[in-house]
Order: sequence, then structure tokens, then C-alpha cells
Amino acid sequence: MISADKIPNNVDLHLNKRLQRALEHWQPAYIQWWQDMGPQGFQHYHQVYVRTAISVDPAGWAHFEYVRLPEYRWGIFLADPIVNRTIGFGDFFGQPVWQEVPGEFRNQLRRLIVTQGDTEPASVEQQRWLGHRCPSLYDLRNLFQVNVEEGRHLWAMVYLLHSYFGRDGRDEAEDLLARQSGNRDKPRILDAFNEPIDNWLDFFMFTMFTDRDGKSQLLSLSESSLDPLSRTTRFMLTEEAHHMFVGETGVGRIIERTAQLMNEAGFSEDVRKLGGIDLPMIQKHINLWFSLSLDLHGNEISTNAAAYFANGLKGRAEEAKWDEHRVLEAAYELEVIENGEVKKAEIPMRNAMNEVLRDWYVEDCQAGVTRWNKILERNGLSDRLRLPNRKFNRGIGQYAAAHFDPDGRQLGDEEWARRKGEWLPVPSDKQFLLSIMNSSIYEPGRFANYIVPPARGVKGRPIKFDYVRTEA
Repeated sequence: MISADKIPNNVDLHLNKRLQRALEHWQPAYIQWWQDMGPQGFQHYHQVYVRTAISVDPAGWAHFEYVRLPEYRWGIFLADPIVNRTIGFGDFFGQPVWQEVPGEFRNQLRRLIVTQGDTEPASVEQQRWLGHRCPSLYDLRNLFQVNVEEGRHLWAMVYLLHSYFGRDGRDEAEDLLARQSGNRDKPRILDAFNEPIDNWLDFFMFTMFTDRDGKSQLLSLSESSLDPLSRTTRFMLTEEAHHMFVGETGVGRIIERTAQLMNEAGFSEDVRKLGGIDLPMIQKHINLWFSLSLDLHGNEISTNAAAYFANGLKGRAEEAKWDEHRVLEAAYELEVIENGEVKKAEIPMRNAMNEVLRDWYVEDCQAGVTRWNKILERNGLSDRLRLPNRKFNRGIGQYAAAHFDPDGRQLGDEEWARRKGEWLPVPSDKQFLLSIMNSSIYEPGRFANYIVPPARGVKGRPIKFDYVRTEA
């Protein structure tokens, strides 16, 4: 069970008074950040039906109850240790895992933890105003569930920084609260986490695609030779699954409503006149968030990724499924840009570890898009959604200096400038979305016109349930 200390934890924090004091010193700054940068307008006079961790047992780790958001019990939870666990990849393959940070890898590990940690508060900041445009109480509750768990994931990374990186770690923990999404002077580290999310289509796409990148990154870090990092991220994955559920089913419910309206209207363009979201608009947002999230995996050819793998710091997703774990001689075929043209090249597999992880990510995303298309098929429609080519709209890596259409065809600067509005959201698209999301729906069981209700409620509760209630 999780302890009932001031900071809930299952790491015996009370036995390390110095660490406990340091985290209790950081805690008020976190609460202040949450009140300043968390969900706006829902901090003090609303109770939200959310889940809170009470153990790390996969069979029953969460408890559901009404909570005021600032009183949510954020804490430090590590998955149970694996007895006699050994390093599963790289140059130290087969050796015992580490319980402390090796000095020679200190900077690399700190960089990995800080980068992961920075994404957690960033997404809360991006989504802080969405509650004022919510399509239902069910969706509002899901937004807040995602937000509080992203906050808990920040706590997970801050625990590692304080525990294993001394003063440098404490300074980094403070900076995680000092940076702000979209801030011109102190932005978040990764570009996708500086994009504004002011409508619910963006939110659902973010939780579908960007949180799925989070899943792939957590899977790779869960393979780490640093056992506390592995155990931390393994439990984070348990919570992360719900975030992707919110995204995939949210988009799916919009598609279901769009299909209904298309059958009423006869063709897609009339969907907007009926207050729905047309399929071309949905496709544009798939193109945007998928391409932004591809960039989060880093450069296709990366000596840093090779070093992380070689040193046992960050593995491949589901490393145990691979046949060979040292990867000393294997090669990876990659499309590269040479003299402005796309050519195929073979590079050492270790240098392509970002791309290997991206392969896993693309396949996982495709499975979700396939499920969306089944909704269209079930409604008798021939239209289909798709992922764009991975070279499309890239800001990092081999393809960032060139332009490609969603089919992967290379374009010149002039054609890209002329046609990018066909494939990516333009200001008028955003204006339309805001126009149909210009007010919130707080009546239990009622939903906005552009989205259908879910198949079922939360934790056995009915769909018509007061998931977020206002105190008298």
C-alpha cells in the first residue's frame, strides 16, 4: 500500500530525512505552479471524480473518489522490483542492473530524465483553459484525470532528480516549474509541448499521438539499466494507457458523429453546416499531431541514441522481443537526403535507435487509425483516414530541410507554401472549431453536437453522472 505521509510514496521516504525534507520543500512550489498553471477556474469550488493510486498492484492499484484538484494526492510510486534483474541490452548486457547512477553516465541520465520530466507539466499548461469549452462532464472529468496524472509523472521524475543527482538534480527540479509552455523566454524543451491546445479536437489528437510518443519513450526507459528509473517508468505506463484511451476514443466519438451527420447531409462539406467536424478537418489534425509527435523521437541518425543504447541507459520498446541485444553489427536501411534528393542508405543499427523506436510508434498509431476507419466502414462510408508519410511536415532530422506532401512526394518551397493549407490546419479551421466549442456543457448526460456519448461511463458509473460537481 502507498504510505499516508505528507508525500504519498512506496519508497520508504521517511527513512531518508534529507530527501524527505528536500521534496517537502519542493512540494509548495509545485502546488503553487498547479494553481497558477493548472486547470483554470476549477481549482477550489469543484470536486472531480478521479482515480488515485493506492498501490502498484496491476490488479487493483487505483481508488475512485471525488477530489478537489489541488488536494489530489500526488506522490512517488515505483513498480515492484524484478528479482535478479539483469541489463537487457547494450555493452553491459547480462550484468546486474544498477541501483545507483554510475558517474560516467550521470550527465546522460540526467538529460534523459529532465527531458521526460519537462513534458509532464508542459501538457498541463497547454490544456489549462480547455475546461471552459468542454463537450460534456464525462470529457471534462477525463481531461482532469489526464492532468493530475501528468502532474504525478512530474513528481516521479523529480524524485529521481532529487534522489540521484544532488544539487544539480534539485536545480533541475526547480527549472521544471520555471519553464512554461509557449513562453518566449523560457519555453518547454520540446516543440510539440509549446503548441497551444485551445480546442478539444487538438486535445484528443494530442492524447492520441503525443501521449503515444510518451508511451514509446516510457517503454524504452523502462528497459534502462538504472533500476529506479525502470521501475518508475513501468508504473507510469500503467497510468499512461488511460491517456491514450481518452485520445483514441475521443477522436473516434467525433468520427462517429461526423459519419452520422454525413449520412444525414449526403456529403462531407455539409457537416460543418450541421455543427459537426468534417473528415478533411479531422485528417488535417491527424497530419499535424502525427508529424509533430514523430519529431519527438529525435534525429534519424543519432550518436546520442547509439550511446544511450550502448551504455544501457535507454533500450528499444519491448526489448525482450528482439533476437539480438548487443546490436554490434546489424544495419538499418534509411531514406536520407543527399544533395537535395532522397536516397536509401544503410547505417549502423545503434545509430538508428531513434528510428527503430519511431517504427514501433508508427505501427502503434496505425492500429488506432485502422480502428477509426472501422467506424466509417460501420456507418456505410467509403472515406478513410490515414497517417501521412513520415517525411511530411518534419521539423527535426533528415527531412526537416526539405518539403514533402502526405504521400511522401518531395515538393519545392513554392509549391509547399501554396499547398500546405490543404494538409495542415489554417486559421479559419481553428476559428470554426472554436465557434462550435464556444461554450461548455455541464449538464450530466448531455453532449456537444459534434461528438457522440461514450460506450460506457467511468468505473461502472452511468454516462449520465455528475463527474464534476460544483460545491454549493
